[in-house]
Amino acid sequence: MRKLTALVTGASSGIGKATALDLHNHGFTVYAASRRIEMMQDLANEGIHALSLDVTDEDSICACVFSITQEQGNIDILVNAAGYGSFGSIEDVSLDEARRQFDVNLFGVARLIQLVIPGMRANHFGKIVNISSMAGKVWLPFGGWYHATKFALEGFSDSLRVELKPMGIDVILIEPGGIKTDWGIIAAENLRNTSADGVYAKKRYPGFQQHGKAL
Repeated sequence: MRKLTALVTGASSGIGKATALDLHNHGFTVYAASRRIEMMQDLANEGIHALSLDVTDEDSICACVFSITQEQGNIDILVNAAGYGSFGSIEDVSLDEARRQFDVNLFGVARLIQLVIPGMRANHFGKIVNISSMAGKVWLPFGGWYHATKFALEGFSDSLRVELKPMGIDVILIEPGGIKTDWGIIAAENLRNTSADGVYAKKRYPGFQQHGKAL
């Protein structure tokens, strides 16, 4: 039997990188995908296939899936780990930035899923793993847009699970708590840039910058 093939997005750091390496160590054929392909050289050195992928770009998404299916015949496991949080007050965060968060955290996930379903359905087997967050269950001030994307991903995944179960495809939702990765640094920097000097400055979530942990 052929080895199962896994595609892991957001594999340049954090959960995505750790997942790609763990799947590889357990014998899967792994494709690690990210915009920052130079940050996946360590994975490539381990024998993992590193691919460029921008989950906000239709051509990039289609090219990624096409390349894998041409080489392997199918994608058996999809791990959607790409995501980010741009914190700031809802008043201050631009709608363009809010839309970008949805593009990365929800619509990019959805498009990849749409493309892998036919092959999984044909094999009556597949695993779709969506990395959500405890931020899809609880909320903090200044994370409104990020929380909105994760609450949306929760409902999307729950509906998808029921749709795909009869086809032999499992939809798995992961809701991590605080994890020490670059996610927290990026989110804190966005918070400072967006709302540090405005009317909300004195009311920012206490300790957010010190914790620097993903939600």
